[in-house]
Amino acid sequence: MDVREFVKPQMNPSIPQIYPGDTVRVSLKTVEGDKERLQHFQGVVIKMRRGVDGGSFTVRRVSYGIGVERTFPFQSPSVQNVEVLRHGKARRAKLYYVRRLSAKRARLKERREKAAEQTMSQEEEQQETKQTSE
Repeated sequence: MDVREFVKPQMNPSIPQIYPGDTVRVSLKTVEGDKERLQHFQGVVIKMRRGVDGGSFTVRRVSYGIGVERTFPFQSPSVQNVEVLRHGKARRAKLYYVRRLSAKRARLKERREKAAEQTMSQEEEQQETKQTSE
C-alpha cells in the first residue's frame, strides 16, 4: 500500500521554487490565545526533502550565537509566505557542513544567473509598460 493512494499532497501555493543555499524569510501564522499574528523566521535553506507526504525544507539561522534550525512542511497551511532574499551558490543538496562553520565562513556566495534573469525580466516588463503607455 502506498500513501499516495489515499491522500494526494497539495503544495502550498505561497511557497516559491527554493533551493538549498537560498536565504529565505518564512512568515508563519501564530495563534496566541484569541489573537493571530505573523512570525518571521529568516535563514539559509540547508536541507530539502521531497517525498510522498509532500516534503519539507529546513532553514537555519544563528540567533544570539546559537544555531537554530526549523523544519517547515511544504503543504503546511500555517506557512503564509516564503520570500527568497538571496540565491546562494551550493554544490550539494544537503548543507550540513554549515553547522560547524561560524561567522563569515558560513556565508555562501550568491548565484548570479538567477539574479541576472530576474533583473532582465524586470527590465523587459518596464520596457513593455513604456511601449504600451506611448
